[in-house]
Amino acid sequence: MIKAAYCNVEDLKLEKGQPLVSPDRKEKISRYRFQKDKQLSCGAYLLLIRLLEREGITDPIFNIGKYGKAYISNYTDTYFNVSHSDKYVACAISDKDVGIDIEHNDQHIDLNIAKNYFFNKEYENIMSSPNPSNEFFNYWVLKESYMKYTGLGFHLKLDSFSIDLSDEITVNRDKTLKFSLFDIEDYKLAVAGKYTVKSCEKIHVNELY
Repeated sequence: MIKAAYCNVEDLKLEKGQPLVSPDRKEKISRYRFQKDKQLSCGAYLLLIRLLEREGITDPIFNIGKYGKAYISNYTDTYFNVSHSDKYVACAISDKDVGIDIEHNDQHIDLNIAKNYFFNKEYENIMSSPNPSNEFFNYWVLKESYMKYTGLGFHLKLDSFSIDLSDEITVNRDKTLKFSLFDIEDYKLAVAGKYTVKSCEKIHVNELY
């Protein structure tokens, strides 16, 4: 199964959060210039740790794959993925490969992004939608969750595969893959994996400490 959660970290207190992260993560946080980016980096790590602790994993060893996707080397049957956007962080864990993406649903997005980088059919569907920007982000989070699921990230071109937003969301590369799409306030969140996610848990920032 897949367990997914998200958290608003705009009020995350770094003086409380940073002591709880790994030395590598502390170094990464320190490299960010802006407070918001530090909070996102710290919050994403803490959210992941909380979800892993619920599964009895308290000593994960993290490594990075060939294309940049992180994995747990000492628990080979546990997979995870994290994402962040603006003030939210999101995380999914599973016993199979998983990808998650969260994006702020910006109603002023330049839809030429879809014209230039998406499948033609996807762009046509966006432009014919009653709310093109909303439909754009439906596609965006689903496509990026799939790219993260594969472990390739942006090494996999956005126009090299298509997403079908019919009754059951599918990707033309793998009809067996399951997608789950959520509206969270003015954000979109999508999960790609071997299972359908029925709900995405909201976790308060104070639960991360």
